[in-house]
Amino acid sequence: MWCSRMALRRLQRIAVTPLNITGGLTSNMQREMSTLPRVYVTRQIPPEGLKILRESGQVQFELWDSDDPVPRQELLQRVKGVDGLLCVLTEKIDAELLDAAGPNLKVLSTMSVGFDHLSLEELKKRGIRIGYTPEVLTDAVAELTVAVLLTTSRRLIEATHEAKTGGWGTWRTLWLCGYELANSTVGILGLGRIGVAIAERLAPFKVKKFIYTDMEPRPELASAINAEYVSLDELAKQSDFLAVCCALTPETKEICNKELFSKMKNTSIFINTSRGGVVNQEDLYEALSTGQIAGAGLDVTVPEPLPTNHPLFTLKNCVILPHIASASYTTRNAMSALAANNLLRGLRGEPMIKELKL
Repeated sequence: MWCSRMALRRLQRIAVTPLNITGGLTSNMQREMSTLPRVYVTRQIPPEGLKILRESGQVQFELWDSDDPVPRQELLQRVKGVDGLLCVLTEKIDAELLDAAGPNLKVLSTMSVGFDHLSLEELKKRGIRIGYTPEVLTDAVAELTVAVLLTTSRRLIEATHEAKTGGWGTWRTLWLCGYELANSTVGILGLGRIGVAIAERLAPFKVKKFIYTDMEPRPELASAINAEYVSLDELAKQSDFLAVCCALTPETKEICNKELFSKMKNTSIFINTSRGGVVNQEDLYEALSTGQIAGAGLDVTVPEPLPTNHPLFTLKNCVILPHIASASYTTRNAMSALAANNLLRGLRGEPMIKELKL
């Protein structure tokens, strides 16, 4: 795993390295700016990516200069005639938007590892290349997953609330007791880089056993964490902690449902830092409110943001975060830089650093 970590560090360095051009912008270059490819950036992305675009001299770009999503109608207007588009996961890239952009659009770069917001068939049909940002966020997501797992299993949100609101009275034998990782079985649904990174961080807590399920066994990855391949049913039955790390696909949509929860232990903790759509939230609420499972920690929901009156917010044994798994300064800047470099390389007709092959 040392080699894979070194490779990840190298990718992060590459991601934040701008594509070099010799010298500054001359007056001739400035006059020629109007002939450069047009790019629309749908959000105020972190500074490393913007710096790369500005200093490249390869594009003229327009930016939705806000940390909030661009309104849909505004987006449809702004993409008209662009050659490249840099977006984030809140933008739905579908036939309507691609029609609005027109035939000039040749490259799409998304600042995300997930791509369920993209209509892949439409992009493939139009021959539009896609860049995305996997791997650079592995460490941050794994760290956050461990954090929300511990927060949920040791009931830290409840404990903080009790301390603040006067519930902290005399010492009581079973007050705010939770569940330990030591001697536990940790299950991983979808074993990829992030699943492995989570297991590596949990192993020092004296976890007894790692198990996983996926579309098929993944022996190379599993060997790094000594994980055993099991069926989905066995994953539910055996796991004391179940971490969901799979991508959202038609096959995984609402795969975590009543059937799965009914097989889990009533002492088990369910964690999802992948995509909200893999969970049937009504079934999860039922499992939590009836004591079918002990607790859940979620960084992703459907929709996002989750309405404040959603039933899951009423449960003490459900910890909900606002999709912050990759929210470290290092990772978000690396994602931004990788998205910018993917876009520039695509527009130059070169291989992207990370391209989604259709």
